Amino acid sequence: MEQAKATVEIDTAFCIVTRWTFAPNTATGWHRHDKDYVVVPTIPGDLTLQLPDGSTVVNPISAGVPYARPAGVEHDVQNLSGAVVEFLEIEIKDRPRTPE
Repeated sequence: MEQAKATVEIDTAFCIVTRWTFAPNTATGWHRHDKDYVVVPTIPGDLTLQLPDGSTVVNPISAGVPYARPAGVEHDVQNLSGAVVEFLEIEIKDRPRTPE
């Protein structure tokens, strides 16, 4: 499967924002999230998650309806539909806290 397009739009001391654009029949490839993250869909559609145990889950996403996941999630996100699907992924970086 072809690689989905990942464009890093922001990379600061506290977060990384990546725009993931999935043409039909593209995927992220297997990866594990080392940071907590929030996803904000920008183009709705159905994405298929391939999970480590070999199972798959179809995840319908709606534009503007965010969801959050903790660090440790492992999967391959695939667009098996016939339409473009897109989201912003916001990874939260760990950083030292300053006393208040």
